[in-house]
Amino acid sequence: MSTARSLPEPVRGRLSDGREILLFDDGEASVLRPDRRDLPTDRGATTVRRDPVTNDWVIVAPARQDRTHLPPRRQCPLCPDPEGLRSEIPASDYGVAVFENRFPSLAAPPEHAGAGASPPASDDPLRTEIPGTGRCEVVCFTSDHDGSFGALPERRARLVLDALAHRTAELMALDGVREVHCFENRGEEIGVTLGHPHGQIYAYPFRTRRTESMLRSAGRYRREHSADLFEAILARELEDGERILLSTAHTTAFVPFAARWPVEVHVYPNRHVRGLGELTDREADDLARTQLAVLRACDALYDAPLPYVASWHQYPADAAEGYLHAEIFSIRRSAHRLKYLAGSESARDAFITDKTPENIAEQLRAALGRQADHGRHA
Repeated sequence: MSTARSLPEPVRGRLSDGREILLFDDGEASVLRPDRRDLPTDRGATTVRRDPVTNDWVIVAPARQDRTHLPPRRQCPLCPDPEGLRSEIPASDYGVAVFENRFPSLAAPPEHAGAGASPPASDDPLRTEIPGTGRCEVVCFTSDHDGSFGALPERRARLVLDALAHRTAELMALDGVREVHCFENRGEEIGVTLGHPHGQIYAYPFRTRRTESMLRSAGRYRREHSADLFEAILARELEDGERILLSTAHTTAFVPFAARWPVEVHVYPNRHVRGLGELTDREADDLARTQLAVLRACDALYDAPLPYVASWHQYPADAAEGYLHAEIFSIRRSAHRLKYLAGSESARDAFITDKTPENIAEQLRAALGRQADHGRHA
């Protein structure tokens, strides 16, 4: 049986308002300098309300209205700043930086907050509200402001996956955390407010609607077929072959049978594991390499940076169901057109796709081929 790899131990520090910052490196350790900014320590209260009609949880975080929005490059808060005067990262350089979000959707209450800081308990089924406790972190993939995840060297992409695995383990161990979600929003069309390449991690005090739905489907499939749903999906995609983009000794990337988005790719490790931390060194290297190939193909699709969301699905090691995988999707449906979620999608969650999943796979395989040709002639 394969054994999981050792994860790097970061350099830890605190920013001037008490938020934690961690620096991960694959070589010489970065040095944290003092953060000399005068920042307020109150980041605003957040709550979570339950919709009594759908049973969905809605995070209410009004302080996020004031978050930084597309600042000029010289004021980028994610670039290294050895002077500790303008950036969130007081260092001359870094590999991968992770810090608590200054404008969090979810956060632990400050130590000085009294009982009145949380909404009172209620047995009213129409007015269920709980404290927005949890944690939101920013993950900076590189100190290069003009880079991207897809442009990272393989070693750095692997370090990002290791950092995500490290943070997932620590955040899942926090009291009250039910789910940890690592993701990247890329491109202004998606709604990104900072251009520097970065992702985020949310530690929720509830299990999200999508995860609940996936786990219910997995449980139902096991009861009806005595088999694992995710293993069956991967095996069937490999058998069909027509939507496969890449298949290696350790990883498979494919367009799903019922893709909802104009560009959608799922990336699975071939061995069934629940989370990033369970991968071996070879598996983690291969997963990083495949993720890079997929993202580079996405950019080659229309010969321009593709706006996308990359979302990691992870589960506790002892969970009854679940299979680690990434889902990458984009709202761009052609070189010059975006897909807008209008009436059917927004009002009913009934997606309508303008391309067949097989056509999406064909286009992405062609983009992969162009990338390979470019690499051979570079």
